[in-house]
Amino acid sequence: MAIVELQDVRKTYIMGHVEVHALRGVDLTFDEGDYIAIMGPSGSGKSTLLNLLGCLDRPSAGKYILGGEDVSRMNDDELSDVRSRRIGFIFQSYNLIAQLSVIENIEVPLYYQGWSEHESYARAAELAERVGLADRADHRPSELSGGQQQRVAVARALASDPLILLADEPTGNLDSKTGLEIMELLDALHAQGKTIISVTHDEGIARHSHRVIRLADGRVDREEVVAP
Repeated sequence: MAIVELQDVRKTYIMGHVEVHALRGVDLTFDEGDYIAIMGPSGSGKSTLLNLLGCLDRPSAGKYILGGEDVSRMNDDELSDVRSRRIGFIFQSYNLIAQLSVIENIEVPLYYQGWSEHESYARAAELAERVGLADRADHRPSELSGGQQQRVAVARALASDPLILLADEPTGNLDSKTGLEIMELLDALHAQGKTIISVTHDEGIARHSHRVIRLADGRVDREEVVAP
């Protein structure tokens, strides 16, 4: 079943008197359970596409249908709700809150959705164990390694059981061994049925996916199926 549909999506920025065409008519369909890598050189449109997929921005033209909802023309409040309920973000820089513990960082999305304290704690504890951090549940980010911080970020992204996980250079701040551990965690989540879309410049990271979308000059240059 199609979970993401982009139909002739375009994004144009006005920079003074100059129009910058970041996306120039992108058509893509991702199915539930897909494992996708988006690649391309600087200026190819990767970041713009990620922002649109994450409902952090709207297309200038075209349609973005997420889980059957046309989110292309939603207002800011509606987009915020979609981000909260349907999208899990994993960032290169983790984006954890320094003053909060592992459990509390995982609970943040649930707080904004109005979960009860008991329910959100139980969900966060379950996810901390799932990513191998049950013994670090009360630690703050400064007391964790980079790999452990990224595991917290993965758990937080899973908190509301989103339709898609968006990973932006998920191993960019990690050494190769720790990066491989994070990719193995994402591989396991995909094996459990999660739909994962990663943006990366790393061919090694892309090989974990099942399909690579290569962008060039704001367009889909080609798509590749990754051999198992």
